Amino acid sequence: MTEHGSPAGSLPSYDELPLEPLGVRNAWGLFGDGDSVGRLNLLGPAQVLEAVRLVRKGAVFSLDHTVDAFDPPLDSTRARARHRVLQGRGPSGIEHLDDALDDYFPQISSQWDSLAHIVARPDRFYNDATPTEVLGGLRNTIDHWRRRPIVGRGVLLDVERALREAGSVDTSHGSVALGVEELETARRHAGVAYSTGCILLIRTGFGSWYADQAPAEREALARSLEAPGVEHTERMARYLWDSGAAAVVSDTFAVEVWPPDWSEEAWDWGFLHRALIGRLGMPLGELWDLDGLARDCAADGTYEFLVMSAPLPVGGGIGSPAGALAVK
Repeated sequence: MTEHGSPAGSLPSYDELPLEPLGVRNAWGLFGDGDSVGRLNLLGPAQVLEAVRLVRKGAVFSLDHTVDAFDPPLDSTRARARHRVLQGRGPSGIEHLDDALDDYFPQISSQWDSLAHIVARPDRFYNDATPTEVLGGLRNTIDHWRRRPIVGRGVLLDVERALREAGSVDTSHGSVALGVEELETARRHAGVAYSTGCILLIRTGFGSWYADQAPAEREALARSLEAPGVEHTERMARYLWDSGAAAVVSDTFAVEVWPPDWSEEAWDWGFLHRALIGRLGMPLGELWDLDGLARDCAADGTYEFLVMSAPLPVGGGIGSPAGALAVK
């Protein structure tokens, strides 16, 4: 194991990845020139069997918030979903009910970002895919995950609890940047090591903090969002890559601290999505409900479990509701 409890020798280390001409590292071609799922390739039969063996007491936790839990949506370009119940009437009254979601943005609540979500550099997505290939659904879109469903060992880093018990910073709101040291504090608090193909769940407390906010505060947050998350640095990208994780999930808006640095000078590291999704092929899960799971982990001292997720198989889809469960 490396100094951070991550698997050694299972993949090239971050520092062994090739350098692009622009001087940043990427993992393009590591899983094949036509690969569209990136780090999800690490979830094979061995990883599934390892995760299933973690189920010992039959406790099941839904990791999805309701569709309208973040209202108004935290991204102003995404509209509220409109839910309609359709009534079918027979001679004696209501005979059946259906429903419809109008203006539904799959990424307004607990969700996945596919590798089609963010470019690595202008006009190039993960694994050198072009916009034409992505928009045509040929590369990187969420439906490619159907052939490699997400089942593996989950590891919870309860950063909020670990730092609170250590008398450190409140991570539940504001632009709190979590560095490697904070994640390591949470990992040691949990008493876990990483493994190849693990699914890393980072709890900041943002979800429970947001639920306590009044409507006016929610409206203000949607207009000018500040949210906790991992820092925008190459050191963090290195740490997450070397952890062996197949995917990184959080209970906050973007996994990374928000807002990012949109300046041209900060292109490589001001917005970490470009590195994690675009260059390293790392799926990101955002706004997951980790509170109930975290309470149970604190109660029994077990911070590893089976995770299963079934994203919507939408042809050409860019993101998806999480559809995620943890089983202990």
